[in-house]
Amino acid sequence: MILVLVLGLVLTTLAVTLLIRAVNVSRVRAAEMIEQIELYGFAGEQHRVSAETRTASGAIDDLAKTIGAFAARLRPFDEQQLRTELVAAGLYSLTPRTFLGYRIISTLAVSALFIWFLSVATSATGLVILGSVFAVVAGWVLPLTLVRRLATRRLDQIDYKLPELIDLLIVTVEAGVGFTGSLTIAAERLGGPLGEELRLTLKQQDMGLMTNEALVNLMERCDTPGMRAFVRSVTQGEMLGVSIGQILRNIAVDMRKRRRSAAEGRAQKAPIKILFPLIFLIFPAMFVVLLGPAVFALLDALKG
Repeated sequence: MILVLVLGLVLTTLAVTLLIRAVNVSRVRAAEMIEQIELYGFAGEQHRVSAETRTASGAIDDLAKTIGAFAARLRPFDEQQLRTELVAAGLYSLTPRTFLGYRIISTLAVSALFIWFLSVATSATGLVILGSVFAVVAGWVLPLTLVRRLATRRLDQIDYKLPELIDLLIVTVEAGVGFTGSLTIAAERLGGPLGEELRLTLKQQDMGLMTNEALVNLMERCDTPGMRAFVRSVTQGEMLGVSIGQILRNIAVDMRKRRRSAAEGRAQKAPIKILFPLIFLIFPAMFVVLLGPAVFALLDALKG
């Protein structure tokens, strides 16, 4: 009975969503174009590719976009903050409203799956209710948690590769190449998240932004200590007319000192982090091996 109700609820939600999308299709398309203009980046290219290779994932994207737009009209949320987190995670083409739709779909899917599992297992009614609440919370929180972890990992990779970028800029600038040309060379040679961000910065320059403005946007997308120091030093150096090569050398030295301090800090935290597995996993096994024979010998002696 519970399974039938869940399936009916899901099908009703899908039907209402498709009806709303059919009514508001023109508004949705206009909102999509405006969001693509705001995103810059690779959103336009990825949108064209997805339109050519239309699959089930494209239908799910449309469904999530429709649900997210409808939910945003019912209850507004902080789109700018969510957009910042998505960009930090490298999800340029995923808009905040689409991600909100995915969170709603995840909540419904996890809840339906959990309720179906409990109904098949013939669990008690109280356990079904408690498990449903837990499933709703997990389905709502899990997508945002994954995005934040992906953003943290990506920003760490950018901060780790930043000294390599600065070394490459020093070599090219001192060889007589301009700063923008040095960024172009670095963007061609570097891969990973830092290379993507540099190519996006160069695209923004091609669209008409000044170098300082593009670097400030880079700092806002990659808000790490190293990137903040790099962008602020370069922009201040260009404003004051200081040699960019010397500024870059000072930044490289400072970043390597910061990396060494971070490594030493992680090394100092290692003994504290190892206490849990040492006390609860290693010590019990050692006590069993060392004290087990003595305990058995003592028991035999007491019996005798």
